[in-house]
Amino acid sequence: MMGRMMKRFFLALSIVFIAAAQAPAQTPEQNIQHIITSDKFKAAEKFIDGDYDRFTKEIVQLTEIPAPPFKEQKRAGVYLEMLRQHGLTDVTMDAEGNVMGIRKGTGGGPLIAIAAHLDTVFPEGTDVTVKKNGTVWAAPGIGDDTRSLAELLSIIRAMDAAKIQTASDILFIGDVGEEGPGDLRGMKYLFQKGPYKDKISAFMSMEGGPSDRLTNAGVGSKRYKVTFKGPGGHSYGAFGIVSPAFALGNAITKFGKLQVPSNPKTTYSVGVIGGGTSVNSIPFESWMEIDMRSESKKELDDLAEKFLGILHEAVDEENHTRDTRLGKIELKMQLMGERPTGETPLNSPLIQSISAAIKGFGMTPGFGSSSTDSNVPISLGIPAVTIGAGGRGGRSHALDEFIDVEKNSAVKGVTVSLAILLSVAGMTN
Repeated sequence: MMGRMMKRFFLALSIVFIAAAQAPAQTPEQNIQHIITSDKFKAAEKFIDGDYDRFTKEIVQLTEIPAPPFKEQKRAGVYLEMLRQHGLTDVTMDAEGNVMGIRKGTGGGPLIAIAAHLDTVFPEGTDVTVKKNGTVWAAPGIGDDTRSLAELLSIIRAMDAAKIQTASDILFIGDVGEEGPGDLRGMKYLFQKGPYKDKISAFMSMEGGPSDRLTNAGVGSKRYKVTFKGPGGHSYGAFGIVSPAFALGNAITKFGKLQVPSNPKTTYSVGVIGGGTSVNSIPFESWMEIDMRSESKKELDDLAEKFLGILHEAVDEENHTRDTRLGKIELKMQLMGERPTGETPLNSPLIQSISAAIKGFGMTPGFGSSSTDSNVPISLGIPAVTIGAGGRGGRSHALDEFIDVEKNSAVKGVTVSLAILLSVAGMTN
């Protein structure tokens, strides 16, 4: 364990030297000016402008391939071939379904990874046809996260066209399981079990949103399905025996009265409830699915402990309130998902480099916390951040989710993302 921790420490530390591979004495601000004023970057920017039609065509192509939770295989297969056609090496699909490939650097820096997720929140059978109204295009998942998948391809093409070389190898990834029930399974496999385990020194995830929005802190979560079981019976003939429904209701009432801190922001919710067989029956089971989140691991653990106490109180109170001659209320808990938390400090070399890149385009970086693919590497001590793909969009996770592909803003979004990537991977002369 200690050896692994030390290895991660030195991998994280090595990012300090990435920019130095190109210009040792430069600050992040000087480095980004060197990048964006270079002839090669200007050539890449010109290519991105000319690549607009292909970029937007690929957004539509990928959006219209359904990728519901745990069924991303078809979209993954198409994206795998796209990565292969873009000349990446070691193009592969891992055991969890992530697809990836490497753009080789000159060997002067550690491995950098950048990812966009393949999955959407929408169930199988959802109509994913893109509907166009001028430059505003709407479809489930088009902004979260299909635009980002297409943007990564445009970035690769621009680097190739401008003959840009980086000090670091760059691992481009289309990953699975980012959304809700997926529980970050793609990233967990990548960083904990996959062939690149302990090899990635810095990570960037790309999500829909403005280019100046950075997510440097991961909101942790715990999700449970809680089931109260009992003997059940006729609502009239068995009246008076213990009821899972009353135990459930009591637990929800107690849960809803818990006080949680606003800073660090901590939340809880009962999202789904169910159980019973008919209106004239005492149910033999009642259940709920709950979500607890916090920016702080300690607060999340404390909330989970309080929640567990409430459940046992509800069971005991029901068993003492009503007749148990046919059996008692029993409790079953199933962990549906657990997302780790953590933070990449604002003074880290990764954040400093990316912030300088954003400022280089006249924008002010904003920082925040959310639940993204970056949660996993952050929790492992690997510098990570989620960046915005640029452009305008909205209604994420809704059937009328949309993006605006107006050319100037779309081209700028890809250009800024390229500059961010180069600021981290180190553009060589």
